[in-house]
Amino acid sequence: MEKTLAILKPDCVRKNLIGDVIKMISDAGFVIRGMRMVRLTPDTAGGFYEVHRDRPFFNDLVMFMSSGTCVPIVLEKENAVADFRTLIGATDPREAAENTVRKRYADSKGENIIHGSDSAENALTEIAYFFAGRDLINPV
Repeated sequence: MEKTLAILKPDCVRKNLIGDVIKMISDAGFVIRGMRMVRLTPDTAGGFYEVHRDRPFFNDLVMFMSSGTCVPIVLEKENAVADFRTLIGATDPREAAENTVRKRYADSKGENIIHGSDSAENALTEIAYFFAGRDLINPV
């Protein structure tokens, strides 16, 4: 079984969509192995998205991710990373396939409801960021 990390982003929490999105995840056959509510600081959000530091959207992403409560979730399933990325859809909800999380719930490319790991290797690093380094983030 493979693991991946999902993060329900601040827009998902603000729009009260946690239950709806978790239902979609569960209905797609994923098993939840860990979940918590956290509030990222700009430093912890920047640390998580360090790989994007030189990208033009980095500062906006850090500000957004530290603007409210997030829900990181460890998911498990065969082919978890690829299947989850299919379930959530393209980053831009206008380009996302029908019946994906982002097509249903996201408002924009910048506020797109959910994060999903992009590789099995990154999934393990991302999971450790939220579930092994608990002192890095502020639980809600």
